[in-house]
Amino acid sequence: MTRVAAALPFGFDFDPATTALIVIDMQRDFIEPGGFGETLGNDVSLLQAIVPTTARLIALCRAHGLPVIHTRECHKPDLSDLPPAKRDRGKPELRIGDPGPMGRILVAGEDGASIIKEVYPIAGEVVIDKPGKGAFYATNLAEHLKAIDAKTLIFAGVTTEVCVQSTMREANDRGYDSLLIEDATESYFPAFKAATLEMIRAQGAIVGWTATCAQLEAALNE
Repeated sequence: MTRVAAALPFGFDFDPATTALIVIDMQRDFIEPGGFGETLGNDVSLLQAIVPTTARLIALCRAHGLPVIHTRECHKPDLSDLPPAKRDRGKPELRIGDPGPMGRILVAGEDGASIIKEVYPIAGEVVIDKPGKGAFYATNLAEHLKAIDAKTLIFAGVTTEVCVQSTMREANDRGYDSLLIEDATESYFPAFKAATLEMIRAQGAIVGWTATCAQLEAALNE
């Protein structure tokens, strides 16, 4: 077993042989200027700040043989998997499915739905397209994790309080121990990220643990 002694709320033990990294929604539409995130009025530079650490985390897991799984929030071109309640909410400048600077917003196959080049999947890595916030909903993620005998999940990506937390809660309900890498996840709202980290590790790791990339790296390199 490997132990991240400095993890919060207490040390995190895991077997690298049954651990996978899940990188949530590091997509152009969320992270790059001109994408969907910016049209909602968000400062995408906050998300861009975690790109180097997320790339470092992915490289670390690849080096130690941990499977890396990527997710993309996107919808079918005919939008048949997009509920009206999701499309019509709020008053954004652009809505899901509308033409945008990088193609149709959050539609599979469009440039904006692609993962940014800095953390792009390599050959053999699984990419899960998800129509919802959580990566287990309406996807084959559960079946894939079972096939690789994963018991522990490490998380990174965006945004902390929405798709990352949703997937961690889904994982918790399915019996996985989960570790969120604090400096490889981010929100458009720093206070939301801070609150989510507290919620995840509250009450004795009710949802999971948190640690930094450096702390995980030290544990794997011992």
